[in-house]
Amino acid sequence: MGPLAGLKIIELAGLGPGPFCAMLLADMGAEVLRIDRKDGGGRPIRLDDTKDVLNRGRRSVAMDLKNPEAVATVLDLCAGADALIEGFRPGVMERMGLGPEVCLKRNPRLVYGRMTGWGQEGPLAKRAGHDINYIAVAGVLHMFGRAGERPVPPANLVGDMGGGGLLLAFGIVCAMLEARSSLQGQIVDAAMVDGASLLATSVYGLAAMGYWNPSRWGVNLTDTGAHFYEVYATSDDKLVAVGAIESQFYAQLLEGLGLDGAELPPQMDAASWPQMKDRFAQVFRTKSRAEWEQIFAGTDACVSPVLSPLEAIGNAHMQARRSFAEIGAVTQPAPAPRFSRTPGEIARPPPLPGEHTVEALAAWGLSDARIRELREAGAIP
Repeated sequence: MGPLAGLKIIELAGLGPGPFCAMLLADMGAEVLRIDRKDGGGRPIRLDDTKDVLNRGRRSVAMDLKNPEAVATVLDLCAGADALIEGFRPGVMERMGLGPEVCLKRNPRLVYGRMTGWGQEGPLAKRAGHDINYIAVAGVLHMFGRAGERPVPPANLVGDMGGGGLLLAFGIVCAMLEARSSLQGQIVDAAMVDGASLLATSVYGLAAMGYWNPSRWGVNLTDTGAHFYEVYATSDDKLVAVGAIESQFYAQLLEGLGLDGAELPPQMDAASWPQMKDRFAQVFRTKSRAEWEQIFAGTDACVSPVLSPLEAIGNAHMQARRSFAEIGAVTQPAPAPRFSRTPGEIARPPPLPGEHTVEALAAWGLSDARIRELREAGAIP
């Protein structure tokens, strides 16, 4: 049983950060009930639901939330829930009759988690957007690029997942913890612009100290400006990552590369970094990735192979940590972090939309007669 066992959470099905938040909570033992659209719509691409691992660990109920009976049922479910997750644009839940005021009136201890890109207010609040837009406005996309090249979006990991879903999960857990003493719920407004900028807090500190140029990318300590924090190609056209920031680690890096530090510019001489990057690139090109792994094995030179997702699954360290699990014939990241007494687990594979409608509604306290009424009213399939 995970550390959140016993908590009951309602998830209004969405895309990306909302499901990631719900997955994190379900991995930690919360009972998360996913409410999918009865018509199965609302997706930009067609997905194989049985392999959509963001939806793992919970049961799915299909409802037509345009049907008043379905809305009334969600409010009934809220009465026995600890939290609710929704990821619609501001005002959508209110128009459905499921806004926070209504839900909190039904259950004053409910934590109402709202996931948006721009937040609940502000000039952009009702605009459409995606991860790339949110991290662009947050000043974070600007940090991902080499000098002379355009910034590269870091997939949708910084806005959607880290700044969005992870921060919402944190906020919901914080609010549920506070509700134990206050006996009052509250609204958690998680915006990806806020979360993404929060993830960049250290950069603001470095800029204030003069160690980061906020107007340029690819010239700073950890954005590939430095030769000792870069990715280099090997003789077999594979890649290694170098992160030897501390002087003692840098010394071991130079030793492995066969370079004499006394003959090189000082490590922190930024003017020499472009020249040193060329020098390092030439050296790394002389051996294969496997050869460099062997050379730096057992050292603190901070040199690692750049593995593909499939290679990472088979990596010895990742296997020793059991960092991946196979559920429903799909290999996927295992729950994290680890707990010594109450470990998280993947309770079930991703559901088909509406797969557990009757089973889950009954488990949440609805009578057989009420479930028949909902079906007859067209609120559920």
